[in-house]
Amino acid sequence: MLSTTADLVGEAAAAGTGVAAFNVILLEHAEAIARAAETTGLPAIMQISQNAVRFHGDVAPLAAAARAIAEASGARLSLHLDHVEEEALLHRTAECGASSVMFDASKLPDEENTAAARAAAAWAHARGLFVEAELGEIGGKGSAHTPGVRTDPGQAAEFVAATGVDALAVAVGSSHAMRERTAALDLALIARLRDALPVPLVLHGSSGIPAPALRAAVEHGMTKINIGTLLNIALTGPIRAVLARDPDVVDPRRYLAGARDAVTEAVADCQRAVSGRG
Repeated sequence: MLSTTADLVGEAAAAGTGVAAFNVILLEHAEAIARAAETTGLPAIMQISQNAVRFHGDVAPLAAAARAIAEASGARLSLHLDHVEEEALLHRTAECGASSVMFDASKLPDEENTAAARAAAAWAHARGLFVEAELGEIGGKGSAHTPGVRTDPGQAAEFVAATGVDALAVAVGSSHAMRERTAALDLALIARLRDALPVPLVLHGSSGIPAPALRAAVEHGMTKINIGTLLNIALTGPIRAVLARDPDVVDPRRYLAGARDAVTEAVADCQRAVSGRG
């Protein structure tokens, strides 16, 4: 069933647990997320990033498919637009069926990031949408995924107060696009951020974090856990294996079926780790 991100994140935060959010690039990603959520009985957030929109050329078709899958599912699923940097895409959030958006102005200088996030939140709140933003600072200017960068709790509290965002992605040791699960998180910093902020914390770059560390991150204060690369690794492995065994295969169903199953398993594993059921 189609739920709102505000409900899923709010309930997880209130319960002191986490909710996993997974990137959707292909229809098979969305199908796998729904199947896993139905198997585990746990909610999930389906995310479409601006990079995925660029790949497809438009947000509407993929968003419509993801929403239809959520509406037909017995699991609680929400639709979210992730890492939106352009106002034009931000302003399509509601029309494409998403209940939330992560507006990413973290590449801008601090004052401009604050102003952009404040404007995005005001626009979104007027339409009943949940808004996430991003802040990373210690170790050098950068996003929540820049190696060496950390988010300062005091600065983060000022940012949330100035912008009115509903959730904040913070830099605590993870990085985007990691293919090995070797990232080490600063759990003490997560706890300090949790205590300093009145909004749920979001962990980006979670594909590079071992399952026990994901659970520890939630126990120390993380709520929304974003996962993307891990699913793509799961998807690609079976495809390579099928094509290596039989180079003459041309029917995509022959290699996508097993790939979708592998993504389903990866999603379920992550959901269990984040919820504490793993």
